[in-house]
Amino acid sequence: MIDSSIPTTNNQGNYRKSGNNISEVVSMEQKRRWHDLFWLGLFVIQLIGLGFALAILGLNRFKKKNRLDIDKYTYRFMENEAGLTEDYWPLYAVAGGVGTVLGWSWLLLLGSRAIQMMKVSVHILTTYLAVISVLCFWAQQFFWGVAFAIGAALQFLYIISVIDRLPFTMLVLQKAVKMVWNLPEVLRVAYAFMAVVLLWMALWSFGAAGVVASSMGDGGRWWLLVVLSVSLFWTGAVLCNTIHVIVSGTLVRVSIHGGSEGASIPTNSIMKSLQYALTTSFGSICYGSLFTAAIRTLRWEIRGIRSKIGNNECLLCCVDFLFHLVETLVRFFNKYAYVQIGVYGKSFNRSARDAWELFQSTGVEALVAYDCSGAVLLMGTILGGLITGTCSGVWAWMKWSDRAFMIGSTSMLMGMILVGVAMVVVESAVTSIYICYAEDPLLIQRWDNDFFNQISETLHQRLQHRSSRAREVLTQNHLDAHIPDNP
Repeated sequence: MIDSSIPTTNNQGNYRKSGNNISEVVSMEQKRRWHDLFWLGLFVIQLIGLGFALAILGLNRFKKKNRLDIDKYTYRFMENEAGLTEDYWPLYAVAGGVGTVLGWSWLLLLGSRAIQMMKVSVHILTTYLAVISVLCFWAQQFFWGVAFAIGAALQFLYIISVIDRLPFTMLVLQKAVKMVWNLPEVLRVAYAFMAVVLLWMALWSFGAAGVVASSMGDGGRWWLLVVLSVSLFWTGAVLCNTIHVIVSGTLVRVSIHGGSEGASIPTNSIMKSLQYALTTSFGSICYGSLFTAAIRTLRWEIRGIRSKIGNNECLLCCVDFLFHLVETLVRFFNKYAYVQIGVYGKSFNRSARDAWELFQSTGVEALVAYDCSGAVLLMGTILGGLITGTCSGVWAWMKWSDRAFMIGSTSMLMGMILVGVAMVVVESAVTSIYICYAEDPLLIQRWDNDFFNQISETLHQRLQHRSSRAREVLTQNHLDAHIPDNP
């Protein structure tokens, strides 16, 4: 039963009444302007510069040592015998192949086995991290052993802290998969972008193989690989968030027009979203991609720790400080901004602020905070990256044990990006569901009435839970204020 006290949206939304949906969205599309051009320029410059550097690094060791005479600039760091680019490039080809197969398989099984795959990723990731940690200690790689052990512990603690939220999370993910599966055009976009990512990784791995084969010592190679990895992470995040904007923009338009069965759905919805994402909104995507993923991950961990602290006031005070700091950052960097960018063409900061204020004013933020779908999808992405890194790392260990972890860690990043391209399709559907529900709950009700009832009931329960917690805090503060201090 849905309680009448469930908050509905105010009059400040961009579409409220079904009769005005089409005209208002069309008017917003006609007024689109370019945003965040500085970040667009910075990304393009970094992409061109990195591409040039990768080509130089790879060619310097391709079929001939020191072909471009770069060693004279790195002679101070010479500690190891140099190799050739083609010695290590096939190992990265394995990473690209495994990551692509995992990503494509996930998309192919999206309609029939996606929920089972996500459940497996949640429960297996901790074990996989622990096993890799043991193998690292066995190989006397203590740094990596400790790193993976800490990762396994954090993953286990997070799952324990959110175990009661997983049924609702799986429900939302199931509905998101249903929404995506009804629009095969969205899946084709994901396949196309995965091919683009693979082409870029062919060049990136060519340069990375040249770095591993270089005459520099381990310290110099590691630092250079870290710089290349940060650039690859930003590029991968930009491509994934571009898909996010395209998919979410399309799904919201479809919801406005009555769902995938609506007769009035524009035939070029996906092409419009693609056009906007690659032109006027691309600068906003580049800007948001720098910070959003890191802040989201930090927020999930702090929420999980905060819920399990108990009565340790000192620790709770420290965690609360971090919690409020991260919550402030979330107002400026959140994944729901990409929906606003895709639908309305706003700048990233304005989109993030508007999305957060919309959730706060309607109470839907309580539902968003309760949902763990983003974390579950991230677990699947990390698991895909670990499998990819393991395949390349084991092969490298059999040939060059001293360079196996260089190749394995960078291959893991490649696998995460390739699998993340597949995962972001479902994540876009989840964010679209929450934005649509906050803007106009009838959009969700027309699409799936049973799901509308379930999500509304959950929202009502979460708001009641928050109200009771607030009353408990106020009551406790009132009692503490009247208890005299002992002399």
